[in-house]
Amino acid sequence: MSLRTLRVWIEHLPPESATKTAIRNSITPEQMAEATDDYRPDLSPWSGAETLLAQVKDEITRLRHTLIAVNGGKPGEFTPTPRPGVPPKRQKTYRRLSDEQRAALDPRLRTQPKE
Repeated sequence: MSLRTLRVWIEHLPPESATKTAIRNSITPEQMAEATDDYRPDLSPWSGAETLLAQVKDEITRLRHTLIAVNGGKPGEFTPTPRPGVPPKRQKTYRRLSDEQRAALDPRLRTQPKE
């Protein structure tokens, strides 16, 4: 048997198989931190049913937040259920523009008096 054939057989195993579970559990946190937004569900230690359950939980939470907002309340911030095998999304940090930079971008601000 060639290595390619072995790789194909392993890739087509069910996600809950012992081999796939061992591969998933061998991923170090450093490798997960280096992962990009391309995630592979077959690398997560959850089965398909658990992943779907987490999606249902997130949708119910979004629905609850929507109902609170519709009825005049202020819902809390939504945080999705963390899923193994999915690296957390990195928060984009934006640098604030100075008054001079804003004036350079917007011609209407160029004639404003400086404070």
